[in-house]
Amino acid sequence: MYSFKVLHIWNTAGVASVLAKFTDRLFGVRSVVHRKAFDPYGLTTYGELWDCGAKEFVLRCLLLARRFDIIHIHSLDKLVPLLKLLYPKKPIVLHYHGSDIRNKWSLRLKYWSKADAILYTTPDLLNQDTPTRAVYLPNPVDTDLFRKLPEIHREPRSALAFQKLVDKDRVERYAQELGLSVVFLEPRIPHLMMPETLNKYEYYIDQTQIPSLSKTALEALACGLKVVRWDGAVLQGLPEEHKPNNVLNKLVAIYEYLLNS
Repeated sequence: MYSFKVLHIWNTAGVASVLAKFTDRLFGVRSVVHRKAFDPYGLTTYGELWDCGAKEFVLRCLLLARRFDIIHIHSLDKLVPLLKLLYPKKPIVLHYHGSDIRNKWSLRLKYWSKADAILYTTPDLLNQDTPTRAVYLPNPVDTDLFRKLPEIHREPRSALAFQKLVDKDRVERYAQELGLSVVFLEPRIPHLMMPETLNKYEYYIDQTQIPSLSKTALEALACGLKVVRWDGAVLQGLPEEHKPNNVLNKLVAIYEYLLNS
């Protein structure tokens, strides 16, 4: 059983909570998720929320980091140089999640160049400016939470899409082509209520602007929905690469490599 301790800083899209939860469960690693109180929909299902301002949050993270073997930073790349200055021998993992780095690799060079490992979550983030050492780590899905709920009636030929995340005309065209009745909701549903919401529908129509599946689309697949992706193709079943134990096997191998280098 592994014994190193990981500190996750920030919790973009709730990914840090999922990683910490399943790392602890599968590998016995004491992981902690920390994020300031900026989580209106309850994505931090595992870890702590700090009710403090930005400066206090950074200071607390810098102080707390001394107690951990690995620092895993999500999106907040400006912390990397500070942490490296204070703890030059501690491995720092920098994890990008989407708009934080999309088409910005050159702009963020002074931050990610200081990290010991760089991760990114969706294939569309890879371009000619992406550093060769950056590693694609698929988004994990909390399969404890997102699963089929047979007690909930799933309306046949029904589809769900979230307003503000989609081109409404394109969604309606996809729905018409597939013979679906589509419902548009505001993306303001508490995270713990999302499985129940998703399970009411047969289809989920994902965001239409980026050629990668959103985390919500992956969660819908885990709940047994068919997902209509950005180009109209229909997917079914959560891909193996997004199942938490497979993501964690890859991540822990990276952690071990950093600690043994």
